[in-house]
Amino acid sequence: MTVPPFLRWALYAFLAFTGLLMVCAAMIGIVVVLAYPQLPSLDVLTDYRPKIPLRIYSADGKLIGEFGEERRNVVQIKDVPPLMIHAILAAEDERFYQHPGIDTMGVMRAALSNLVNGGKRQGSSTITMQVARNFFLSSEKTYTRKIYEALLAFKIEHSLSKDEILQLYINQIYLGQRAYGFSSAAQIYFGKALKELTPAEAAMLAGLPKAPSAYNPVANPKRARLRQLYVLRRMNELSFLDEKQYKAAQSESLRVKQDANDFGVHAEYVAEMARQIAFERFQEQAYSGGYQVVTTIQSADQQAAYQSLRKGVLDYDRRHGYRGAEAYVDMKGIKTEQDDELEDLISDFEDADTLLPAIVLEAGPSRLRAYLRGGEIVTLSGDALKFPARMMDDKAPPNKRLRTGAVIRLMKDEKNQWQVAQLPEVESAFVSANPVDGAVRALVGGFDFNRNKFNHVTQAWRQPGSSFKPFIYSAAIEKGYTPASVVPDEPIVIPGGETGSQDWAPKNYDGKYEGPMTLRTAIAKSKNMVSIRLLRSIGTQYAQEYITRFGFDADKHPPYLTMALGAGSVTPWQQAAAYSIFANGGYRIQPFVVKQILDGKGNVVAQFDPPVAGDESLRAIDARNAYIMDSLLHEVTKRGTAARAPVILKRYDIAGKTGTTNDSIDAWFCGYHPTLVGVAWIGFDKPRSLGGGETGGGAALPIWTGYMEKALKGVPESWMEAPEGLTPITATDPESRKPVQELIYKETLPAPGDEAPASGERPQVPIAPVQDAKPKPVEKTLGKPADKPVDKPADKKN
Repeated sequence: MTVPPFLRWALYAFLAFTGLLMVCAAMIGIVVVLAYPQLPSLDVLTDYRPKIPLRIYSADGKLIGEFGEERRNVVQIKDVPPLMIHAILAAEDERFYQHPGIDTMGVMRAALSNLVNGGKRQGSSTITMQVARNFFLSSEKTYTRKIYEALLAFKIEHSLSKDEILQLYINQIYLGQRAYGFSSAAQIYFGKALKELTPAEAAMLAGLPKAPSAYNPVANPKRARLRQLYVLRRMNELSFLDEKQYKAAQSESLRVKQDANDFGVHAEYVAEMARQIAFERFQEQAYSGGYQVVTTIQSADQQAAYQSLRKGVLDYDRRHGYRGAEAYVDMKGIKTEQDDELEDLISDFEDADTLLPAIVLEAGPSRLRAYLRGGEIVTLSGDALKFPARMMDDKAPPNKRLRTGAVIRLMKDEKNQWQVAQLPEVESAFVSANPVDGAVRALVGGFDFNRNKFNHVTQAWRQPGSSFKPFIYSAAIEKGYTPASVVPDEPIVIPGGETGSQDWAPKNYDGKYEGPMTLRTAIAKSKNMVSIRLLRSIGTQYAQEYITRFGFDADKHPPYLTMALGAGSVTPWQQAAAYSIFANGGYRIQPFVVKQILDGKGNVVAQFDPPVAGDESLRAIDARNAYIMDSLLHEVTKRGTAARAPVILKRYDIAGKTGTTNDSIDAWFCGYHPTLVGVAWIGFDKPRSLGGGETGGGAALPIWTGYMEKALKGVPESWMEAPEGLTPITATDPESRKPVQELIYKETLPAPGDEAPASGERPQVPIAPVQDAKPKPVEKTLGKPADKPVDKPADKKN
């Protein structure tokens, strides 16, 4: 029988194809036989030890910082919610639980697509193959790598269960923003744990492995959105999402974190302090060994301090007017208000928390329109234009005027309305601590860590102004003065012979003088003349030595009369430690921020257990001195320069002292409750005046009260108990001529008929029957002039 020619040729083709397949199979077999034994050991998978970053936590367990080349949070597969697993399978490998490591259907589909489109356009890597590539191979697109990838996939599937493979993938894969693994990515992109993700968020993360840079929602929000929609569609097609869930996820608006270091609690300065401590101990291993540093910070306190400091700074900044455009961008290529190039232009400007960059689209006398990141157009009019009005005028400086292309800052006010704002030039610092053991509860080293990493709490040496006066008063009490001692608030001229140069005529901050007054009244009103006379009486050398009991450096406070006005240098950290001594009854504690360090296995490798107030080895000043000073500092908040504090806080168990240096260069408030000490400072890095009328009571006190209002909420009122060794006296207030009750050291009491003491001895107070009491002549109670005051020292304010 004759075979038709076409059948014969078909048979030849079939035999040739079959032979080719057999040859290919034989070659593959040879490759497998030769290559398989050469494949790397899977120990790195079976004994998975990834690089775990250094993590910093608050005392109540909130993550506040993370340091390391690879940010990773290892999770067990049982702790990964089904939603996240479904999103990953829909995006990367829907047949993962069915195939043996290589998805033949996927390979055929990819091959067909590549053939139709030409070249290698579509991949066919399974999750197992991606694990093989991530652990053992490079990302180069060659056939040799593909063969090894496939062989490794078979080996991995033979050695590990599907769940074990998926767990490795979920923890190891790179997802952009230095995030390795989905748990870390959930925190970095959304500030959430995996179990808190919505379907829309899970889909966004699941779309990242294909191309982390191209589909990064921070860098490329529009492309990321397209990829997310694809993943959601696949989840719906695979019945991972029903129609209702699918529609809801499509319409959900995501809030993507722009800053990978935003952990929800703003404690960047604390995290950096903890990082330095860990690095000093463990060096480079600190960044990959999974160490955990537990700080003393309370997250609620920290957030309260951060918000209060920012509000105080922004309120100050607003009081001093709008400075104009931050920068300008070229708008020539912009065709519409939704032009993609606008997003590219604004990407050069980072958010500063609530201060968001915006590009002005239109600026007229009655309306301003601006483009925000993400495409939102904000329109401002009416009262919202009062703040920037002078920079919208034609007479405004050309390099600051608001016009099309100007970059400005917008923020929402307390009524959730958009307002024009600006990045402040002034800086600030706040620190609070437990005065009993020194544990720091909140620390904000500046307005914005990303703009200025200089920690003003620990590194800024500034003049304390009148906030230093309590330490001079404490020294005077130790020399025998009492709250009832009378000193004149009158002008004084220090002769040139004492200054070594020219006469010095210091002034009170308000230029007013009220004559003789008690120390209690003088400190409440922050009278410079009284402080100078006190220091002149007790001696500058003695005072310089005495202040070291509070932790101050003697060499930062030269022994001149200007010490009385706070002309030396201190840090907010030192101030917190020093005021803690008044708060805790006279004990010098050391503030600290790190409580514990654990290794990668959770073992404690370092722990700090500080000595606490009550340990007499920590005694810095007499308990009676501390009690009297506590009483005097309560007077400041009761009727003095900080009288607004108890009104705001609705409590009277708080004490402290304002401080404003000459020309209002530095403004302070240092104060405390028996359970909590806090210090607020505000000033410019390059010292210059804060402006007329700016004082510690106006600029720094609101930061302190804003924090204490939240930190002391629910804390019962408490007061220091009087120690032994004090005795009550009745004296006459020279201002009101009314009797006053005071407690003084028992040994201060004079014998009946005693005269005022000689210089250097304990001065007396009038303790005779009130009707006969008269203030003693001040000059008799003051010691000899101090040695070598500085030339023309600066006058310090309240």
